Amino acid sequence: MTAQHAKPLPYALIGAGPMGLAMAKTLTEQGLPIQGFELHSNVGGLWDINAPRSTMYDTAHLISSKHMTEFTDFPMGSEVAEYPSHTEMARYFRDFARHFDLYRHYRFDTEVLSCTPNGGSGDGWTLRWRTADGTEETGQFAGVLIANGTLSEPNRPRFDGHFTGEMIHACDYRSPRHFAGKRVLVVGAGNSGCDIAVDAIHHAQSCDISMRRGYYFVPKYVFGRPADTMGGAIRLPMWLKRRIDGLILRWFVGDPQKYGFPKPDYALYESHPVVNSLILFHAGHGDLTVRPDIARLDGQTVVFRDGTQADYDMILTATGYLLHYPFIDKSLLNWQGDAPHLFLNCMHPERDDLFVLGMVEASGLGWQGRHEQAEMVARYLKGLRDHTPAARSLQAEKAAGFQRATGGMAYLDLPRMAYYVDKATYRKAVTTRIKSLSTNG
Repeated sequence: MTAQHAKPLPYALIGAGPMGLAMAKTLTEQGLPIQGFELHSNVGGLWDINAPRSTMYDTAHLISSKHMTEFTDFPMGSEVAEYPSHTEMARYFRDFARHFDLYRHYRFDTEVLSCTPNGGSGDGWTLRWRTADGTEETGQFAGVLIANGTLSEPNRPRFDGHFTGEMIHACDYRSPRHFAGKRVLVVGAGNSGCDIAVDAIHHAQSCDISMRRGYYFVPKYVFGRPADTMGGAIRLPMWLKRRIDGLILRWFVGDPQKYGFPKPDYALYESHPVVNSLILFHAGHGDLTVRPDIARLDGQTVVFRDGTQADYDMILTATGYLLHYPFIDKSLLNWQGDAPHLFLNCMHPERDDLFVLGMVEASGLGWQGRHEQAEMVARYLKGLRDHTPAARSLQAEKAAGFQRATGGMAYLDLPRMAYYVDKATYRKAVTTRIKSLSTNG
């Protein structure tokens, strides 16, 4: 066989979670060869509680409703709860993979160890991986698509002093039985922290929660409907949306400050809200004590910033996760601050053979918003192969410099917000480019 007619190299796709599956589906739809790699023995990513790096716990559920989260071309069944459990979600992603015949594209129980470019963009990549029996192998690929998720590397805080009780991160938590008979302090009041605190309230001897800043709390149901389905078809100016949504929150949630929660020092939507009203219910019933930030640890005593102190048997830090791509040199990802700086959060400004998928977060983006990201990348790669004007135009656009699609929002300067976007701004940008790439084949 001559080089002219050699079989094209496949693209290496790392991860078989929901983002990886969306990428595998859209790449195959565009006729592009792929080879997937997945550390676990099945698809689903962190939603499979048995996966090696899953951060699920027994009581975990989606914080968005199923119809606002599902893939449009693969809706969840009527038997699935409005806020599905991790078990239902794992089943959904397996059904998705079977329906679109994606299993055959993956090597399971396989860990990617390194990704090394052979030269400049278009010169290919060498990947090294380890199989379940410990054998290491290498292979050549046209490009690398990273979809290993954003919630596997724990952000473990450091405290002054030493704690002689048990300290774990939320990633290590699996069952509320772990709290039985213990005095528990949950550090961090994001969605996981509040969910886990509610678990602890029902099983621990006592539960306190330490908060560095205030949050906006959103109920899961408004007027008997999932709260995230209440948005209208008309996009409101942010100042008006904040006013209306703030009024609704006051109606349904009240004033969290009267339960001891600190007042947010930022505007609504400048950080991810907490979709949990149960924690307010329990605080109002005296089941939970809200504490400020930790000043220092002394044995089993925790001293807080306001000078108060209390004794605990366990500290659970629900302090989030860090972006983590251990198989590739950080310098290759155009890293700036707490995250890679990529066009529309996925496309390298200079390379056309390296993409990071799923490094995007926005209230209400759902899996469909991520599927659109995957489709844009797949159509772009096909356009580059076919030398279309739309692909060349996008290539020039991303190389010319860009800003994150925040829609003018001043998000908090936090690691977890470093890849946050405004949903409407982001989806419009992505779908516009999908349309352009689709009409220039």
